[in-house]
Amino acid sequence: MLAPRKVKFEAQKKERENFEFRTFLKCNADEKKLDEQFARLHNELFANYDCNKCRNCCKMYHGSIPTMDVEKAACYLGISIEEFTEQYLAKKDTEGNWKTKHKPCDFLQEDGSCKLGNCKPENCKKFPYTNQPERLWSLYSVLDAVSVCPVAFEIYERLKKEYGFKK
Repeated sequence: MLAPRKVKFEAQKKERENFEFRTFLKCNADEKKLDEQFARLHNELFANYDCNKCRNCCKMYHGSIPTMDVEKAACYLGISIEEFTEQYLAKKDTEGNWKTKHKPCDFLQEDGSCKLGNCKPENCKKFPYTNQPERLWSLYSVLDAVSVCPVAFEIYERLKKEYGFKK
């Protein structure tokens, strides 16, 4: 598995190949089988992977907090909604989720854990979404994850082998 600091560089080197594989999957993959392959590889690789030692996702993206989770997160931190919003949140995105003020995410702690603990938003818990259904219809987002997450990068490389994909 690639070291977290090398993922972006290696993904850039394989950008054209990865895009071609995405096109190959769109034209050739069975949706159900592809979901099963993604889920199997996701479970296998994440079983022994400590995300706290990487956290590229937290370092490279702003955090995103659904409006409905703001009160719960503020309560978890022991501050008012107003204090939480003023201290951590910048603006809402097109889906109505709040973005954190900074990148890396304002909730990323030095040890790689999330300041929000169990209140961490679902979108953060699910990243890189490689075990979610309908991967065939969201392969662009998979390509984004491949450039951030060492596990997503490895999943994509293993899928290329499984499909016998040659550049």
